[in-house]
Order: sequence, then C-alpha cells, then structure tokens
Amino acid sequence: MGFAEAELTRDAFLGGRVHAWQPRHGYRAATDPVLLAAAVEASAGHSVLELGCGAGVASLCLSARVPDLRLTGIERQAAYADLARRNLGPDARIVTADLADLPADLKQDRFDHVIANPPYYPAGGGTSARNAGREAALRENTPLEMWVDIAARRLAPKGWLTIIQSADRVPDLMAAIATRLGSVTLRPLAAREGRNAGRVLLKARKGGRAPFTLLPPLILHTGPDHRADGDDFSPVARAILREAAPLPWI
Repeated sequence: MGFAEAELTRDAFLGGRVHAWQPRHGYRAATDPVLLAAAVEASAGHSVLELGCGAGVASLCLSARVPDLRLTGIERQAAYADLARRNLGPDARIVTADLADLPADLKQDRFDHVIANPPYYPAGGGTSARNAGREAALRENTPLEMWVDIAARRLAPKGWLTIIQSADRVPDLMAAIATRLGSVTLRPLAAREGRNAGRVLLKARKGGRAPFTLLPPLILHTGPDHRADGDDFSPVARAILREAAPLPWI
C-alpha cells in the first residue's frame, strides 16, 4: 500500500533546484543522497543504476547536475518505489525488487555507474526504529558484501561504483571490494574540523588498476560546534548542497 497524500511532504533540495515527495514519517532523505549524487562523475548519455533508491533523491539530484542520463532505480519497498517514479518521472525506470532477486531482464543490463547508499547498521543489535520504512532503510537486511557484489555484476567494463557508508563500516566495505573492483578512492566526511569522520564516500572501478587513494576529509560545517539558527555549512559543502556543485575528487 502506498502513502496517502496527507502522509507526504514535498521537500526542496539543491537550493530549490529540485523537489521530492517524501513520507512525513519514516525514512526521509537528508544530506547523504545529495552528497552521493555530487560524487558521481557522470556525463550526458551515461547509464546509472541506483541500488536501494528509496524515493529517488540521489538520482534526482544527479540528473539536475548532469543532463540526459539513463536512470534506473531498484527499491524493495513498494511505497518508496512509487515515490521514486513520481519524483523522477516517466523517463526513469524504477523496479520494485529485492537486490537478492533481481528481474531477469535487469540481470542482462550493464551500467556506466552504479550508486548506492546502503543501510549503515548491521542486522541485529541496537534499538529498532519505530517506523518500518525507516528501519528497513537504516538497518542492513542484505549484507554489505552482497550490495558490492551486485553492483560489480551490473557495471560495464571500466564502469564506476560510487557509494556512501558509515565510517565504521570501511573495513567491511574494503573487504567486499577487494576481489571485485579496483582504483579505489576514499574521501572521509567529517562534521567539523578536528572531528573523526562519520561517513565516507568511496569510488571504485571495474577493471581498475590504479593504487588506492585516501583523500583529505570533506569538512561539512564551519566552527567547533553549532551556535546559531540556520546552516553553517563549509563553502565546499554549501556549494554541493545548495548550488548543485560536484564533489571534488582531488
């Protein structure tokens, strides 16, 4: 069953350049899918597959920056898949399916880019979210290794995986990538100067042979803490989140 209109909000991203319908309660996209989209070095005409696309915010933000992309999204929660279709329009292909049981025709496709924002929390342990949709988005049901394996299988030769993940899952992520992809570049995301990274963005290439690269962290906010109303994004973060700028990979 989908969301009723009264259960939805229409939210602005990229400084109002795009808007997306999201559930008022449940999993709601914030900065992570916007940062993910900014990290994708796509060009017009490229094909992009988003695994676990939710309401489609990452793909929506990417398409606002790069025209004429061929977008496909996979989402196992039917209500969120319906929102992705609404947000992305008829030119995007949204498939309601579990990653572990993809339709046969999709298994034949190869993509220039695969992007993903997998759940950050492993199955078991911790406190479950009260909302089922939020719980499904945040807590791992399909193992992270399987996300990477599925992404690698769907990539065309020399295609790129771009993924955002919790920093404490980097060992799991690197282990999953080790035998499948190469040319790995990792950029930590830290809330403020001097703080540990909470998230990471990672790029890896199918058939890539370049050495591993660890980039300096992207600092998201200025100052030692939040001291006033309104955002305090760093200049680079503000350009990404408000002006649709790409995330630098140098």
